[in-house]
Amino acid sequence: MSRLEFRLEAVASGSRARATTFRTLHNEVRTPVFMPVATVAAVRGGVSFDVLEASGSQVLLANTYHLLLRPGPEVFKHFGGIHGFNRWKKSFLTDSGGFQIFSLPGSRQMGEEGAIFRSYVDGQKILLTPEVSIETQKAIGSDIMMVLDQCVPSTSEHAVAEQAMHLTHRWAKRSLAARGDSPQSMFAIVQGACFTDLRKQSADFLTQLPFDGFAIGGLAVGETRDLREEYTALSADLLPKNLPRYLMGVGTPIDLLEAVHRGVDMFDCILPTALAQQGVAFTSRGRLDLRRGIYKFANEVLDPACPCPTCASYSRGYLHHLHKAREVLGWQLLGAHNLYFYHALMAQMRAHILNDTFAGFYARSKPLLEMADEDNPVNRPRIRKRRNRKAPMTLGRYEVLTSEHGFASIRQKDSGEVMHSVNDPNAEARALYVEQSQLRTKLAENSPLTIWDVGLGAAHNAMAAIHACELAESKTLHGAEIVSFENDLDSLRLAIQHPFSFSHLRHSAPHLLMEEGSWRSKKTNLSWKLLEGDFLAHLEGAPAPDLIFFDPFSYKTDSVLWTVECFTRIFKRCEGRAVELFTYSNSTAVRSALLAAGFFVARGVGTGPKADTTIALTPQAVHARKDLELLSDEWLAKWERSGAKFPSCVEPADQLRFASLIRGHTQFQKGE
Repeated sequence: MSRLEFRLEAVASGSRARATTFRTLHNEVRTPVFMPVATVAAVRGGVSFDVLEASGSQVLLANTYHLLLRPGPEVFKHFGGIHGFNRWKKSFLTDSGGFQIFSLPGSRQMGEEGAIFRSYVDGQKILLTPEVSIETQKAIGSDIMMVLDQCVPSTSEHAVAEQAMHLTHRWAKRSLAARGDSPQSMFAIVQGACFTDLRKQSADFLTQLPFDGFAIGGLAVGETRDLREEYTALSADLLPKNLPRYLMGVGTPIDLLEAVHRGVDMFDCILPTALAQQGVAFTSRGRLDLRRGIYKFANEVLDPACPCPTCASYSRGYLHHLHKAREVLGWQLLGAHNLYFYHALMAQMRAHILNDTFAGFYARSKPLLEMADEDNPVNRPRIRKRRNRKAPMTLGRYEVLTSEHGFASIRQKDSGEVMHSVNDPNAEARALYVEQSQLRTKLAENSPLTIWDVGLGAAHNAMAAIHACELAESKTLHGAEIVSFENDLDSLRLAIQHPFSFSHLRHSAPHLLMEEGSWRSKKTNLSWKLLEGDFLAHLEGAPAPDLIFFDPFSYKTDSVLWTVECFTRIFKRCEGRAVELFTYSNSTAVRSALLAAGFFVARGVGTGPKADTTIALTPQAVHARKDLELLSDEWLAKWERSGAKFPSCVEPADQLRFASLIRGHTQFQKGE
C-alpha cells in the first residue's frame, strides 16, 4: 500500500489531465505540481524559503549526488535531516544521482555494482551504488526518494537503451530493499529511451513492485519536442492511475501544459531560476528578455497580471539595469517572479481540471505560452548570409544563405523559413522524391507519366526529376511531363542568378521555363510546364497526376495548402488513378488530414532531423507499393493520445465527424 494516501480527484474531459492529492511526511501536495530545484538544499539565485512558500512551492527537489559530496550524510544525521538543516517546513524530493552519472560520461566508470567517479570536492573516488544512494537519501530525510537509475541519451540505439533499462530494473529492486522500513516514499523510474517496446517492458516490470509513485525518465535528453510529448503520453498511459506520475527535468511553461494534458502530475526543472540569471522572465505578455536595450527606459512593471513582490515594486527598466550591472539582486528578483508564474500556471491548470474546463484552457494557453514579448516583439535572429562584393544576395522576399556544410539555400525573409535548411537540397530531392517514388522504374512503364511539383521554390525537386529522366535509357522512356506550381518565382529567379551556389540550375530547362513558361527536352520525351499563381486555382485544370512532389512552405506560411479541403480536392483530382504523394512533413495533423481526405498514409524516409516523412497513396496505388510501411494501429493509438489530433482547419463542431473518418478509415480495418 502506498505511503502517500494518494487520491485521484478529477480527470478532464477531452484530455488526460489529472487533479490529484497526496500526503507526504510534511504536507498535503495538490497536483499538478511544479517542484523548484534546490540542488544543494537551496534554490539558486538567492530565492529565500519565505519567497518559495509565498509563491506556492509545495515540494522542493534536492540532489543526492551533490549532498553526498557536500555537506555529507553525517551532517544531515547531526541535524536530524534536511528539514532540521535548512528549516523548510514542506516536502523534499531527492533525486538519486542517476542524472549526474549520465552527465559525467568521461569521468566515471559504470558497472553492475554502481558508478565510480571522483569527488569534485576533494578528488576522492566514490562508488555510488543503489544502497549508498538510498542510505544517503535516508540520512537526508527527504519525503520522496528516487531509485538509482542509469539514464542514457534518448537517441541511443535500441541495444544500448535496453541494456540500461535492465540495469535500472535491477538497481530499482536493490533500492527498494535498501529502503527497509523507512517511512519515506520511493518512486521508480521508467526508462527505455524512445522505443515503445522498451517503455512497455519497463513499466510492466516496475509496476509489479511496491513503489509509491513512478517517474518518467530518459526524456529531455536529446529528443525532439514532438518525440518527448509522444513518449510522455505513452509512458503516462502505462502507469497506474492510483499513484503519482512524475516527468523528470521538464521544462518550460508550454512543456508543463503539454505534459499535464498527457496525464503527468509532477515536474521539476532549473529553468525558472537558470533563465532568470540570463535576464529572462515568463509573463502573461510572453517571454521577456530583459537584456534588450528596449527596456532601458521602460517604466512599466514586469507583468501587470502577477501579484509577486517583483512585479509589485520594480520597473522593467530597473530590472534591465540590474542585469546589465550583473547585480545578483536582478537574478533574485526575476527568479522569484518566474517561480510565482510557474506555480500560478499549475494552480490554474488544477482549477480548470476540477471544473472540467481544462480543454478550453489548454487550447487558449498554447499560443500564449509560446509567444515572445507581446509588447516589444523580438526580431528574428540574423542568419549568416552569403554576400558578394557589392550587395546582399536578395530578391524580393528571398535571400541566399550558405550552410556551414557548404551548400546554399533560399530563405523567405518575412517568415524566416529556409528551403532545405539542414540537408543538401539536391541530395534531399533525390532521396525524398525521386528515389522514394521509384521514378526511373515508372518511366519504363507503358503510359506517359505526369508529375506534379507543388512548390517549385528553387526547382531542386523538378531538376532532380529531370536529371533522372535524362539518365534513363531513351528507348525505355515512354514520356514524362512535369507540372510545377508556384505563386512567387523570385526564389527561383534569385537562385538562377547564382549558378555557382546552385549547381542544379546549370541547365537550359529552368532558364527557358522562366522565359517561356515551358521547356521540352531535345534528348528524350520529357517536358516541363509552369503554372504560376495559386495552386488551388490551377488544381482541377492541371493534367491528372501520377506522382505528386508536395513541397510548399510549412503550415505557418502556406496554411491553405495543408488543409483537409486542399487534400480532398487533390484526392478527387486523382480519382480512379494510382497516385502517390510525397512530402517532407511527418506531423500528426498533416497525416490525419490526408487520411480524412481519403488517402492511405505511409511512413517515408527520414530527412534532416526528422525520423521519417510522409507518403500518401490513393486506394489504387496501395496494392502496387507493398514495400511501404502504412501507418498502423500503433499510430492510430498515438493519434488518439495526441493533443493536436485535429488540424487547426477543423472547426470544433466538425471534430466528431473528422474523428470518425480517421477511426473508420479502411487503412485501420483488420483484414483490409
